Amino acid sequence: MKFDTTIVRGRSEPDPTTGAIIPPLYQTATYVLEEVGKDKGFDYTRSSNPTRQMLEEHLAAIEGGRYGVAFSSGMASVDSCLKLLGSGDHVICSDDVYGGTSRHFNRLLVNYDMHFSYVDSQDAANVEAAIRPETKMIWIETPTNPLLRITDLDAVGKIAKEHELLYVVDSTFATPVFLKPLEYGVDIVLHSTTKYLSGHNQLIGGAVITNRDDLFERLKFIQKTVGAVPGPFDCWLTILGLKTLHLRMQRHWENAEKVAAYLEGHAKVAKVTYPGLVSHPGHQIAAEQMSGYSGMISFELKGGLESGKALMNSVELCLLAESLGSVETMITHPATMTHAEVPQEERLARGFSDGLVRLSVGVEDPNDIIADLEQAFKNA
Repeated sequence: MKFDTTIVRGRSEPDPTTGAIIPPLYQTATYVLEEVGKDKGFDYTRSSNPTRQMLEEHLAAIEGGRYGVAFSSGMASVDSCLKLLGSGDHVICSDDVYGGTSRHFNRLLVNYDMHFSYVDSQDAANVEAAIRPETKMIWIETPTNPLLRITDLDAVGKIAKEHELLYVVDSTFATPVFLKPLEYGVDIVLHSTTKYLSGHNQLIGGAVITNRDDLFERLKFIQKTVGAVPGPFDCWLTILGLKTLHLRMQRHWENAEKVAAYLEGHAKVAKVTYPGLVSHPGHQIAAEQMSGYSGMISFELKGGLESGKALMNSVELCLLAESLGSVETMITHPATMTHAEVPQEERLARGFSDGLVRLSVGVEDPNDIIADLEQAFKNA
């Protein structure tokens, strides 16, 4: 089955009872058992739910994996992956990651004697150099949030395999449409389904996908035990969103390329970061392992922080909002929004300025997006 067909159909069939094309919504907390001791697969929705199972199977299918495990948020997915480790374990992490991820590592998990090293994973040698005897996991984002750095997944995968380390990749920005990390030896792929996968700013969710039986069993146990599961309605909405993922991602990419080219040529813009631009330092690696460059752009204005704030406060079509990956174009100031708790000195050390603007390019007409930015630049 071709990829576009898999995205639309997943692994589901029409409902055998009614013939309904859209998967049924099983909005229930519990299930009647036929008799004591007879397990029919569903007993309590924290443990399992038919709608959630359909979502998990759909996610696994489009990622090219065997198993999917859905969670109530992207951060619940992150936390569940780290619950595979224990006290004293060490994790090597890309230094430019979502602020919620680094906050979770640095302010919560360190209290349980877990240790984290942050490296510029654009160079795989940095990852290998950070390995210690107690290292158990490599955690990569590609492209990263918000600097859109690219990691060579094959190079890091060889390191992970050689040292027998769990290899986790957050592929939220790329989606399975443009990147399939499992093909590069990754053990676990993570997504915030809040973003592109559901695509309409209507829910919070997360998921992990794996090919390994042992990891699936452990993650399912964590899911059941902790109970950070998405409700059936959110699962159902995510399934509906997935059916148009390939169409939306193509438009996000096309629009972002036009907007990035516009920004790169603007007199008030000092720097544009977009993997699809030849000027991006990771462009060649991105071209080799991705089939498209998604819809995220970061840029800085020549006037720095004040000019960036003036621009973001002047947009009309673009929405000043947290999050990303929706059909609507959203503009964000990472330093005070998504990454507000990352210390300034840490941000500056890795090239993340206070004036950085992050743009999640939507699927509107690109000329309207550009026109809105152009009018906002008059105040920047």
